[in-house]
Amino acid sequence: MMARMHIQDSPLRSRIHPQKFALYLSFGSILMMFTAFISAFIVKQAQGDWLEFAMPPIFFYSTAVLILSSITLHFSYNAFKKENNIYKVLLGLSFILGIAFIVLQYKGWYQLFAQGVDMKKNVAGSFFYLITGVHAVHILGGIAAIFVTLLSALSLKFKATEKRILRYSLVVNYWHFVDVLWIYLFGFLLFYR
Repeated sequence: MMARMHIQDSPLRSRIHPQKFALYLSFGSILMMFTAFISAFIVKQAQGDWLEFAMPPIFFYSTAVLILSSITLHFSYNAFKKENNIYKVLLGLSFILGIAFIVLQYKGWYQLFAQGVDMKKNVAGSFFYLITGVHAVHILGGIAAIFVTLLSALSLKFKATEKRILRYSLVVNYWHFVDVLWIYLFGFLLFYR
């Protein structure tokens, strides 16, 4: 009985919620995957059969849209914790900006393809499509999480319970993670392609 109480009252147990811990573990695995992509990119680039290409400006716009969506989602979360009803508008705006990011990415890929950058002839293009495409899949996961949060916001009675704050924080943390990840990936691809 004493051992059980000691484990439950342990400061280690109360430091991080298990769902947040699981989310942070997933961040680690995502980072390892993109590290492997970047490592393969660098190795393949050193082989000398690398064709450089111009980055379409639309990717700069998509980056700005993603950063803005992260800001609006952060303000939405803060408004929710303060029980300010404006959080619904900011959450909806974050969702729309997330969709806009994906649309802009698609248009950027289309522009690259129109320049002759495809996945068969250009190894640099293949890596670009792979890295940005896998990141877009993670963004789609974040958009789905924001959508579920938005549905809850519109259908449930407005009350900032501890459980809802936790779920909201998981969504915000994930979205900030994919945002920062994109900034790194975009910078890397911009300077090392």
